[in-house]
Amino acid sequence: MDVDLIFKIAAIGILVSVLNQVLARSGRDEQATMVTLAGLVVVLMLVVREISALFDLVKELFGL
Repeated sequence: MDVDLIFKIAAIGILVSVLNQVLARSGRDEQATMVTLAGLVVVLMLVVREISALFDLVKELFGL
């Protein structure tokens, strides 16, 4: 597991949090929700890619 992945997830979380607060305070709650959902999707895509690499490594290790 690479430390860069943790930093990427943390950076996305901080960015989404700031954008969410700015949009919520300006009365754009729908856009704030969409930004939160988009950030969640991006993080999930990063995690799924890493899990896929893990499964490939396990398959290669056991010769499946």
